[in-house]
Amino acid sequence: MTESNLKRCEWCGNDPLYIKYHDEEWGRPVFDDPTLFEFLILEGFQAGLSWITILKKRENFREAFDYFDFQKIAKYTEEDFERLLSDEGIIRNKLKIRAAKTNAQAFLKVREEFGSFSNYIWAFVDNQPVVNHFESLKEIPASTPLSDKISKDLKKRGFKFVGSTIVYAHMQATGMVNDHIMKCAIRPSTLQKDAR
Repeated sequence: MTESNLKRCEWCGNDPLYIKYHDEEWGRPVFDDPTLFEFLILEGFQAGLSWITILKKRENFREAFDYFDFQKIAKYTEEDFERLLSDEGIIRNKLKIRAAKTNAQAFLKVREEFGSFSNYIWAFVDNQPVVNHFESLKEIPASTPLSDKISKDLKKRGFKFVGSTIVYAHMQATGMVNDHIMKCAIRPSTLQKDAR
């Protein structure tokens, strides 16, 4: 079977960028804070849009947001805000741009309390991915009681754009949950034990 006709989760379609993301990132456990933060910000920007829209602008986002350096973003000024608002390479939504700074500040507080954001977020799943056994895309939920719980806790800590659906998408992206369908050819490689 060739790479092009592998059985995959149907959401990634035929777009090479989407396929690469599906094959190499989605559902693979992420424990490093910079990547967890990047996904947190990107998932927030994705609200109301398709993920492929964000993926196509991902490099622009990285450049615009200092490669998601949460220390720098936490100190953004009005000048930075205006710069981002005029950047055509990203999603120019005032509330979402403001939320990036708010979230960076909340992220730093979580790191102070737990040693890392990774320690905090992965504790919700006992540091092990939740492996689901869905047969098709239509079985995959948009949110779960666990994403409700995490969303509530993040909001309590001052995070913005962290509704339950966004949180569940973040959990999928960072491998806290593995929602590759049972017939997906990539699923076995995402199930290999992570050397944490």
